[in-house]
Amino acid sequence: MEITLTLEKKDGVQPLTFKFDRMVNAGFVGRNQEEVRRHVEELAKKGIPAPKTTPVLYPVVCRALTTDADIEVYGKETSGEVEFVLLVVDEKEIYVGLGSDHTDRHLEEADIPRSKQICPNIIAPKVWLLDEVADHWDDLLIRSTVVMDGETVTYQEGRLVAIMTPGELMAFVKAKIPTSLQDTIIYSGTLGLLPGEFVYGEKFLAELVDETLDRRLALEYGVRQLDFEAVQ
Repeated sequence: MEITLTLEKKDGVQPLTFKFDRMVNAGFVGRNQEEVRRHVEELAKKGIPAPKTTPVLYPVVCRALTTDADIEVYGKETSGEVEFVLLVVDEKEIYVGLGSDHTDRHLEEADIPRSKQICPNIIAPKVWLLDEVADHWDDLLIRSTVVMDGETVTYQEGRLVAIMTPGELMAFVKAKIPTSLQDTIIYSGTLGLLPGEFVYGEKFLAELVDETLDRRLALEYGVRQLDFEAVQ
């Protein structure tokens, strides 16, 4: 598979065609894993499936990746979540993107891996070189908002210091899959939700802000529910 993006560098922009043959979504990726485990225990008390160990990793079909400005979903209970994305060519060439792991929350209650396949992984059209942000990585700001019934809801916000570093994330993924990370896309996992619960809106917006280099990656997509019933 391949995807066409734009590489934004310190000295300009250029087209980028990224070829990949594997995509994975990480979860429960907070650097403070004791806090993560407390959150997992809270979920379990509410009847929500919780992993025995954290972090976790889910394989996702490569065709689920898109830069589309609108997506179709089945059912009302779907939502996005902002994540940084690593596009790994090899150990020396790695790009950083911004994405959303859009998920069917109803299906997630029964089968988390399958819930990752029914909705797409959306990625912003621009990416950066990891080398250009590595020295101020923890200061990068990531956030998202949701438009629900025409009203904008502040959904997530925080610095990347709260999430595993790219090096930690790649080491974790490498320990879980049998081959190298060459030509792999990694979705990082996400921050907590400011409203405290999922918001099922008609539009999802996110950004990754690099205040040091005065630039940002932006993501925006509409969510359209399938509004017809097939004849039985």
